[in-house]
Amino acid sequence: MSSRKHLPWDVALNRRMALAGAANTGMGIHRRWYCGGRTKAKLGLTALLLGLLPRLWAAQANPASFSDVASRALAAREANDLPAAIELYQQALKLNAQWPDGWWFLGSLQYGAGAYAEARDALSHYLELNANAAPALAMRGLCEFETGEYSRSLNDIERALALGAANQPRNEKILRYHEALLLTRTGRFEDALRSYAFFTHPEDSNPELLLAIGLAGLRIPLLPKELKADQQELYVSAGQAALDVMKKDQETGHVEFQRLFERVPPVPNVHYLYGYLLYPTDPDQAMVEFKNELQVNPSNAVVEVMLAWIPLMQNDGFAALPHARKAAAEDPALASTQLVLGRALTETGDTKAGIERLEKTVELQPDNLEVHLALAKAYSKSGRKEDARRERLLCLEMTKNDTTPATHP
Repeated sequence: MSSRKHLPWDVALNRRMALAGAANTGMGIHRRWYCGGRTKAKLGLTALLLGLLPRLWAAQANPASFSDVASRALAAREANDLPAAIELYQQALKLNAQWPDGWWFLGSLQYGAGAYAEARDALSHYLELNANAAPALAMRGLCEFETGEYSRSLNDIERALALGAANQPRNEKILRYHEALLLTRTGRFEDALRSYAFFTHPEDSNPELLLAIGLAGLRIPLLPKELKADQQELYVSAGQAALDVMKKDQETGHVEFQRLFERVPPVPNVHYLYGYLLYPTDPDQAMVEFKNELQVNPSNAVVEVMLAWIPLMQNDGFAALPHARKAAAEDPALASTQLVLGRALTETGDTKAGIERLEKTVELQPDNLEVHLALAKAYSKSGRKEDARRERLLCLEMTKNDTTPATHP
């Protein structure tokens, strides 16, 4: 799935470089002079220099204007003369570094040519002049993906999406796909699966997408290109099963997951994946799958998180607390383990300890809405009215452009 060829803001580059003809070398008429002696040679050279001086002074007095170079750059771009257009935009920007369109078109052309590092730098100049330009953020994020700057790429793509870069369905799929790849690589597997939920149309399905979904579903922090060829079959199968459930084809998905359950040796996280996908519509069956996962991997902290989360959503802190304690003991660095323990402690009366856990979660995930909602409630229960008010205002700010309620950590 190419990150370049579908973007509508990507300049339509014609890679057929029909640059016919030789370079123009008509720089003036070649002249010869012959002198019989040293004096005549000096006089001839002096005369030549005196003859050239007026032309040199004229060139200095009338250098190529910015508007002239910019017009030539536009003409080369419209003629799909990629090398000439890039060179001319570079010349124009040397004359006027505050030209936003120049940086935009230079970055777009370099991106189309596969010069990702150069395109990234040009787009960075553009963003210095237009800080919240969503298309430029999106394209720079895609450049950074290609140059291996994955953390910066994810940040730019998420900012671009928040600013409305996904203004067309095809745009959104390109950006969501790269976002999901990066979320997987950084270990945010559930967030990645939510991004992959955009790919439920039949025309979306392809082996690379299925492999990517499988990596996220089975919690493997790799890009598809980083996985060895002889390891791909399992993840493609998991991706296909997950995608079918996402498409609401529960019957086909169930059959495919059963095949995965029967594999020897057992596949870690496959029961968790199925339970996670079932949870929004069938929490009881999801609970069964989470418990089945513990038969395969008794130390699976994310399963314990979900086994705590389900009763928490039913306001049953006492049922959640044992699973929350085990989750935090298994993986204390995982933000979701601290979240469920903080909530369970708060709801079972230990508000002080609960707040300590929730404040620790904020340090790990400052943008997690569920943590701030839980803190607002915990602060209110403990009588810290100003802190509770601050958290409620923060929650309103975080959700002002989002109408989808959170249902899991």
